[in-house]
Amino acid sequence: MKANTIAIIGGTGKSGQYLVQNLLEKGYHLKLLLRNPENFILRNPLIEIIQGDARDTAAIYKLIKGADLVMSTLGQPKGEKPIFSDAARNIISAMNHYDLNRYIVTTGLSVNTLSDHKNDRVQMATDWMYQNYPVTTADKQKEYELLLESNLDWTLVRLPLIHLKEEHFPTETSLTDCKGEGIGAADLAEFLASQIKGSEYIRKSPFLYNLKN
Repeated sequence: MKANTIAIIGGTGKSGQYLVQNLLEKGYHLKLLLRNPENFILRNPLIEIIQGDARDTAAIYKLIKGADLVMSTLGQPKGEKPIFSDAARNIISAMNHYDLNRYIVTTGLSVNTLSDHKNDRVQMATDWMYQNYPVTTADKQKEYELLLESNLDWTLVRLPLIHLKEEHFPTETSLTDCKGEGIGAADLAEFLASQIKGSEYIRKSPFLYNLKN
């Protein structure tokens, strides 16, 4: 699969910044969705900026038009209602409209799939999220269900705590359990970039984690 232009949602977030830098170094053209473009200081001829947010249907359509695939490291904005299922609906609609298939997106450990065998630590973390952030956690599960119902070639990467590190450490993936307690942001960016041409995890939700960090 050849991908020259990537539409990115969440590119100014903590992990998203690492992804943007990784993709720029690989020579991809990027279309970034930004709520506040005036605060974005990175200048690069490979970057095109679209103003708006993930709930803005018109902005999502403008972002995805002309792209070869879509990537998201979207986080939950503070003080707002859960954003993940709203974003998924807009993205799926726009990708269908423009006949795009490949969508790579990140989420947390709390998302459950039918193949899971979560260890006690991960299950406790999932239960804690449902107890303390029930609405947002349920919305992340809804995002996964919307992807399942779609016809997209999606990959939903489930993550433990993200460490903002430039260093690289050994990583592992699993479709059933998260055996590591964290993932470095540089390692996450490299894995997401590898999925642009990779097909192993199409329509799957792997856990990604460092073996040591």
